[in-house]
Amino acid sequence: MVNYCMPVIPSADVKKSLRFWVEGLGMTADREMWKDDKLVGCMVHNDTMYYWLNQRADGPIPEEYRGIYLYWSPEDINACRERLKQVGFEVSEIVARDYGQTEFFVTDDDGYEHCFGVATA
Repeated sequence: MVNYCMPVIPSADVKKSLRFWVEGLGMTADREMWKDDKLVGCMVHNDTMYYWLNQRADGPIPEEYRGIYLYWSPEDINACRERLKQVGFEVSEIVARDYGQTEFFVTDDDGYEHCFGVATA
């Protein structure tokens, strides 16, 4: 009945959000939508994942709002963390959890927290 699902990610500033999605995660941005010379939407993707970044109607996300939460499974957790760090994001230390995952966290420019984890070896 359903072939796939594409999450829509609300953004206070779509162009600024591309720093995380394109520079940080290495995704491609296309299918841009512009309104009054402002980027208000675009697709970000790689070979297996697709997301739509969409201009938030109400501006920045309130501090107490949790919103979306994405759990990423990188091929190389150390390389992924280092790339995000080089782009300028504050990343947590990598920690082996008692539930069998090794993880680190980063908050993007919209205030969303992302967890990157792999099975603990």
